Amino acid sequence: MTTLQRMSDVPGGMLGPLLGSDRVAATLDGQAWLAALLDVEVALTHAAAGQGLVDAADVVGVVAAAATLRSGLDPAVLAAEAVEGGNPVIPLARRLRAAAGTAGGAVHPGATSQDVMDTALVLLVRAAAAVIGDDLAAAAAAAARLGAGHRDTPMAARTLGQQALPTTFGLVAAGWCAGLDRARHGLAEVVAALPVQFGGAAGTLAASHPDGPAVADALADRLGLPRQDVPWHTERSRIGELAGALGVAAGACAKPATDVVLLAATEVGEVSEAEPGGSSSMPHKRNPVAAVTARASAHRAPGLVATLLAAADHEHQRAAGAWHCEWPALTDLLLATGGAAARLRTCLDGLVVHPDAMARNLSLIDAGGIPHHAGELVDRILAHRR
Repeated sequence: MTTLQRMSDVPGGMLGPLLGSDRVAATLDGQAWLAALLDVEVALTHAAAGQGLVDAADVVGVVAAAATLRSGLDPAVLAAEAVEGGNPVIPLARRLRAAAGTAGGAVHPGATSQDVMDTALVLLVRAAAAVIGDDLAAAAAAAARLGAGHRDTPMAARTLGQQALPTTFGLVAAGWCAGLDRARHGLAEVVAALPVQFGGAAGTLAASHPDGPAVADALADRLGLPRQDVPWHTERSRIGELAGALGVAAGACAKPATDVVLLAATEVGEVSEAEPGGSSSMPHKRNPVAAVTARASAHRAPGLVATLLAAADHEHQRAAGAWHCEWPALTDLLLATGGAAARLRTCLDGLVVHPDAMARNLSLIDAGGIPHHAGELVDRILAHRR
């Protein structure tokens, strides 16, 4: 395999399926990036033509050129060419102009590289977040089924690692469901609000005067994105909000995964996964691998969130490095959160509950009967799901 081929590998590589990130990775690979960048360039040409900034007759040539690059350009080649200018938009625009021939003047009108990169990134985030949202919804639904099915199944609550008072497994699972639902809705709201980015070389829309705001709005409309209020090229609170929402979602996955790992311990034995993993040297092992790998993915998220928040100080009107570090950090964060959600979905979909073990462990303490409000709380949580 050549260096260029390695550069175009799906993010996550061999570890993607293991850590649950393979479905999200497919929305973020080199081909996905190329398609998103071309989608933005084509939409920009349409938007500029609508305002009379480029010849409407040239739109056809740009669309045809983009189709040629979409099917014929190896993303790895574009990645190698991006090194010289610091981003892939520079060589892509050059190639697109060349492929468009006489219509090349209608390529990239009034834009700067960051406009195309940021807007393409929003498109990619939307695609990745849809996959993450699907897995979060499925994991929450599995937790809801466990909550309803074990509404009155008694077990010991544990505080500071020790048995405390009785609770029910239904209430534990309903709590998982509530956290996952909250995280899913929070992430969806943040992603849906991510707008188009279009500001030109210095964020003033000068190259599109007097129609800059109209071009920006038309670009957003063609791509199905919210319109921007003002260019946000160095105002990165939106990226911070996205990072936070992804981090919260990863944490919401880590909670039930951690509980499952602890409850599946041999000495506890209160739950087990439907398809536990084995050991290379100990045939008796029944490891809760889905929960383990959900935790592994979730544990990567906080550091990546911190990276994105630390890079929020974009200087002046184009950041030298802080902007560039967002791309891999955000990609990895999407993979980490997506992996946590996917593996938790597998874990909870097939989770086997052992009420006899719960009763046995509960009998170790003299803690009275099941709390009266446990079932009521389960009903309240499940009734308020959205």
